[in-house]
Amino acid sequence: MTQHSESQGREPTLTGHQLDMSDETAVMAFIRENTKIIAPPLVPEITLYLAEESLPIWQKTEEQLQQQNIPPPFWAFAWAGGQALARYLFDHRSVIAGKRVLDIGTGSGITAIAAKLCGAASVTAADVDPFSVIATKLNAELNGCAISVTGKNVLTQEPNAHDVYIIADLFYERALADQALTFAKAAKQNGALVFVGDPKRSYFPVADFSCLETYEVAVTRELEDALIKKTSVWQI
Repeated sequence: MTQHSESQGREPTLTGHQLDMSDETAVMAFIRENTKIIAPPLVPEITLYLAEESLPIWQKTEEQLQQQNIPPPFWAFAWAGGQALARYLFDHRSVIAGKRVLDIGTGSGITAIAAKLCGAASVTAADVDPFSVIATKLNAELNGCAISVTGKNVLTQEPNAHDVYIIADLFYERALADQALTFAKAAKQNGALVFVGDPKRSYFPVADFSCLETYEVAVTRELEDALIKKTSVWQI
């Protein structure tokens, strides 16, 4: 995902009580207080706790954690790849129905929630960001979904426990992109299906994937480089 240009030169004031990430109830309250319930433009079937702007929630997170230079709050937005992949699942439910699904780098949980709503037998949403783990639990509850959520880096594990792997917007850093591609190839070799939602971010390996469908996703210029992001769903 695109790093926000606003991060350069920011000097947030670290005030107030420190947010304890081990206190899930407190983190849920923080998320509710600093987001709104919004239906992503391309996937009106789902509602999520999302931020309308990136800088305020980023600064607020740093203040509450009493830390500077933390990663952007990827969990607070419905990114283009996630929206496209969720839309694809709703439009092609048969690819996911009855399957065991792992959503890698779940962010807000949008694709994991879509998978469950589309009839997946089980869904695990994974993200190394503790905020994402808790936000995904909140969003799943908001949509009446029973999914599992983990903070483990599943890209370091053997991809042999699921039928389908879904990945969105992970190809924005070279090391992460390489790791995701290696995992996807291993999953395919093990007989699983792998679906990726990505608008050809910086390190997306187009040559390794086939395009299944392309969508025009409404996004914000604050996060992306356009108001409409042409985004595809790919299969390795």
